[in-house]
Amino acid sequence: MKLDFEYGHGTMAAELPDELTDVFVAGETVKDPDCIPEGDLVEITRQSLRHPLHMKPLQEQAFKGAKVTIIFPDRVKGGEQPTAHRRIAIKIMLEELYGAGVEKKDILLICSNGLHRKNTKGEIYNILGPEIFHEFWNSNQIINHDSEDPEHMVDCGCTKRGDHVAMNKYVYDSDIALLIGHVQGNPYGGYSGGYKHCTCGLTDWKSIASHHCPTVMHGDDFTPVSGHSLMRHKFNEIGMHMEEAMGKKFFCCDAVLDSQSRQMQIESGDAMEVMKATWTLADQRTYVKWADKKYDVLVFGMPQFFHYGDGMGTNPIMMMQALSAQVIRHKRIMSDNCVIICSTICNGWFHDELWPYTREMYEMFQTDYMQTLPDMDRLGEYFATNEEYIRKYRYANAFHPFHGFSMISCGHIAEENTSAIYVVGAQQPGFARGMGLKTRATMEEALEDAMKKYVGPTPNILALPGTYKKAAVHLCMKDDVI
Repeated sequence: MKLDFEYGHGTMAAELPDELTDVFVAGETVKDPDCIPEGDLVEITRQSLRHPLHMKPLQEQAFKGAKVTIIFPDRVKGGEQPTAHRRIAIKIMLEELYGAGVEKKDILLICSNGLHRKNTKGEIYNILGPEIFHEFWNSNQIINHDSEDPEHMVDCGCTKRGDHVAMNKYVYDSDIALLIGHVQGNPYGGYSGGYKHCTCGLTDWKSIASHHCPTVMHGDDFTPVSGHSLMRHKFNEIGMHMEEAMGKKFFCCDAVLDSQSRQMQIESGDAMEVMKATWTLADQRTYVKWADKKYDVLVFGMPQFFHYGDGMGTNPIMMMQALSAQVIRHKRIMSDNCVIICSTICNGWFHDELWPYTREMYEMFQTDYMQTLPDMDRLGEYFATNEEYIRKYRYANAFHPFHGFSMISCGHIAEENTSAIYVVGAQQPGFARGMGLKTRATMEEALEDAMKKYVGPTPNILALPGTYKKAAVHLCMKDDVI
């Protein structure tokens, strides 16, 4: 069969053997549960806010003079369509707040970018839409979280486990903290939303280093992905510690999203109760019990621009994270000797403006006894405290330098769980080889080599077109118990 896979800004065609190949496309091969009709979204969101789980309704909590923070995820998650959850939820939250006497001047919107790069004015506009943007932007009431701003971070001590906790001071000082989340499949801890939102979006690198690290991410409970890993437990512990420190609960409004980031369910209230209420439907959409056999070869393509930004499919550090994310999601249906074949333009473009530190990381990985990616971990604090990289995070819309170490910790997972990884069509294949990957010119050549060396003449092949273009699923065997 002939299939097209992502490759740079276009596609690469591949001829795969019909009798050996199955195809899975998220949201199509197995349909998502029904989403909420667009005409019902506003009222369902309003009713969610007025009937929260284990909390008083927003109108009963709000009062004239109350300081309110509305915390929303960055562009990496949640969709930007006119009916996106962020846009609808914020609009109705404002109506509820104003109705209870809260004044506009006392409301601050915070993009919870964490260690991600600060979103630009244009990206904030696309996330929030024109109405909300114009109401708050020109009065400086929309900001990005800045984990390196000493005046607006609060040290909250440590959890009982000993994990450092810091948080945004605007949120800490507010009377009401509204947390808008998306319950969407995530290789880090199962789902976005819930306590993952504040734990990763409103804190600093030292707190994130307590869970985005090899000791957590290379544990037996991390791959395949689940909502019961040590990482997830740490998210919850840190989130609840934040609440204890600031003396109030986050008021969450989370939406379960489908493969096109449309709302399927909306719940508000206490974060733990919202997670309990939303994960049943989220599990149904995300943990897809489909496979009746294990696969020896996974075939997919990597575009240049996805998820974290333009260049993710060409920057070798980011490429490794993206490859590993697929392993974390698909480990349940991979054979013990599974091989990955991935088309990527791999042209040596690091996009130094977004990831100014990854070129240095890559070069250091090539020297000084760096045999595997975890060997780089000892340099995490060195990079995380680099003043120039921090300046670029704060003032030039770059990712925080420690973010690269969460990528490196993840990137090793692909090597741990595959027999080989073939990068196909690399314009500068040395960058792929420098990460321990094999290179071939075409999918067909890569498959032929894999059949000779690893998987035999009749492997089970799973083709995954569009795997980075839609909200992914976590593929499972038909009889898996999650």
